[in-house]
Amino acid sequence: MLLPRKSDDGPGRSPVVRVAAWSAAHPWRAIAAWLLFVVLCLGTGIAAGTNNASTEDYWIGEAGRAEAIATSVGLERKPVEHILIRTGTGRLDPAAARAAAEDVTARMRGLAEVEKVDRPVRAADGTALLLSVTMKGKELDARTHVDPLLAQTAAAQRDHPGLILEQTGSASISKGVNQQRSDDLAMSEAIAFPVTLITLLLVFGSVLMAVVPLLLALSSIAAAMGLSMLVSHLLPDAGVGNNVILLIGMAVGVDYTLFYLKREREERARAGGRLSSQAVVELAAATSGRAVIVSGLAVIVSTATLFLASDVVFSSLATGTVLVVLVAMASSVTALPALLAAIGRRAERRAARTQKQGRPAQKRGRPEGGRLWNTLLRPAGRHPGLTLAVSVLVMIGLALPALGMELRVLNRDSHSREIPALQIHDRIAAAFPALQTRHHVVVRDGDGRTGEVAQAISELSRRTEADPLFVKDATTGVRTSPDGRVSVVELAVPYRLSSPEAEQSLSRLREQYLPATVGAVPGVETAVTGDAARNVDDLAHTNDKLPLVTGFLLLVTFVMTAVVFRSVLLGLLGVLLNTLSVAASFGLVVVFFQHGLATDLFGFDPAATSAIGSRVPLFLLVILFGLSMDYQVFVVSRIREKALGGLPTRQAVLDGIASSAGVVTSAAIVMVTVFGGFVFLNLAEMKQIGFSLAVAVLLDAFVIRTTVLPAAMILLGRLSWWPARLSRRARPHAPQPASGVPSRL
Repeated sequence: MLLPRKSDDGPGRSPVVRVAAWSAAHPWRAIAAWLLFVVLCLGTGIAAGTNNASTEDYWIGEAGRAEAIATSVGLERKPVEHILIRTGTGRLDPAAARAAAEDVTARMRGLAEVEKVDRPVRAADGTALLLSVTMKGKELDARTHVDPLLAQTAAAQRDHPGLILEQTGSASISKGVNQQRSDDLAMSEAIAFPVTLITLLLVFGSVLMAVVPLLLALSSIAAAMGLSMLVSHLLPDAGVGNNVILLIGMAVGVDYTLFYLKREREERARAGGRLSSQAVVELAAATSGRAVIVSGLAVIVSTATLFLASDVVFSSLATGTVLVVLVAMASSVTALPALLAAIGRRAERRAARTQKQGRPAQKRGRPEGGRLWNTLLRPAGRHPGLTLAVSVLVMIGLALPALGMELRVLNRDSHSREIPALQIHDRIAAAFPALQTRHHVVVRDGDGRTGEVAQAISELSRRTEADPLFVKDATTGVRTSPDGRVSVVELAVPYRLSSPEAEQSLSRLREQYLPATVGAVPGVETAVTGDAARNVDDLAHTNDKLPLVTGFLLLVTFVMTAVVFRSVLLGLLGVLLNTLSVAASFGLVVVFFQHGLATDLFGFDPAATSAIGSRVPLFLLVILFGLSMDYQVFVVSRIREKALGGLPTRQAVLDGIASSAGVVTSAAIVMVTVFGGFVFLNLAEMKQIGFSLAVAVLLDAFVIRTTVLPAAMILLGRLSWWPARLSRRARPHAPQPASGVPSRL
């Protein structure tokens, strides 16, 4: 006989259980409500559109201050496209090149998007001619208006078949990078979905049960993408939101569903057919449902610390992560119980038919845990002190390379050369070195000393021209506002944007030349911007915010763990374990990317693996702490259940970890396959993020949770729960005799 769950909503039932109970009792209503929610989120998001971050949203540091001053008087940096005219086999025919240049100039001047076209410049070796086209509007918006220019260049190419005409520039490169990001997103979907499905098939041995987590993850991702479009009107999107929603959504969406599914199967096996599907789902909600909520909140709170960085990219990453985790949590406590109840009722009807036909009923499931995990846990159980010492030393050894981590803003120098605009950029840089890096010096004269400022600018030009870090004729132009109070001086540097020489030239300009020339004029304010200055200031800003974000992250991790388990020592232990896991993954990402192992093993572009992206460590630190809390909450919850059931701490630790081994392994495999797929994308930052996340999950699941955590808790014994005192609790609602798991932890 199937025993139903009591329907009372007494004080012992948490909101999670009550929501799950309603969904299980009304499965088709709950499923329809969930689908309606997803459609509404996606539909309203598409209707509202995405509010992309503007140029002003990226202003940081001195470079941002310079751009604000220049923009206030109409001297903002304009997007420039370059058209390269060459033969590909040697020197240009002057007449043919001139005719092509005149044709392109006429075409470009006829476009509404073009502000001006400069006179053509011939390369020193006579092999190329260059036309520079300045576009109207803001620099960041130009990528959406560059198509007409590209079309005219292509038309001119058709009219001059004996020459090669090709176009690049900030807008073309930005357009190419965005296209590659979209292609990467499609590729990651193509990798993640089938691999996840195969993994789930191996875990459950059932197509239906494998499809459920995948469908819930996909629906959560769709809803989160729609919500992110809406939220972008409050917090502008930097173009990375969908990537992180897919990355984190697939991981946590499947992860949370696995937690719930595994517990539901366990409770069903314990009940031995004596409980209804609704009662079994409620039991799972009382334990794994709560663990999912706590884990999700941990990820959300951890990720929210990124907002402290005051950076539009970090804010976009945080927004995407928070939204997809929230939606994944909601699906796991609403739609998932409904699906499980519906599937369970179908199984009950099949079982009833089987009994009527006189066939034997299915065997009861086996308890979680197996020989492999008992073997892995044996060292911690028998020699906890030695196991802890060896494990920690190994993790520290893996982390040591992180001390030599070199951070760099990943820019056009590190982007994949599969983007045609970047290939053209490299050819232009080789033929016209002065175009590689430009510093823009903004000078604001507050006291009307126009003559003195002009003399100081001339002295600045003289000094930079004598410096080998700058082009011989370094000053390429001076623009002045109508009132004469603000000037922008453009200085050329013949080195790559990410080269040490480019950074050194900026440092020398800011610290020596400006203070000695323009900066010495009373009442004059100076600031330097440009791509090199932006990169330097972005990196400095990230480094300045790192201690603040890290401090808050450690604090919230400790507080959440201590509150959830009512234990100060477990809070401290959680912080230490997460730190070990993150540090070890950082060490491995340095070896793999910065030291070139990725290039040797997989042939990755060395430009993408010579340094670590400046935003990668901070993002990974936050996300990894949140994901590590997933395992910490789930595993320690199981341990606490065993201890509350009356087992000594040592046995509770070993039994709790062994009983959660299956779901931890399954979730880790899914996460690793999803994250690992990102290693083979094109964008360097996504490669590094995917690799580090995959490595950290592996280390956390198979080292931290099998050696360090059990060894530490066994050594601490009953002190693990300090200052709380554990006492055995009876399980509420007696009709489910075989469970022994409390509804509250």
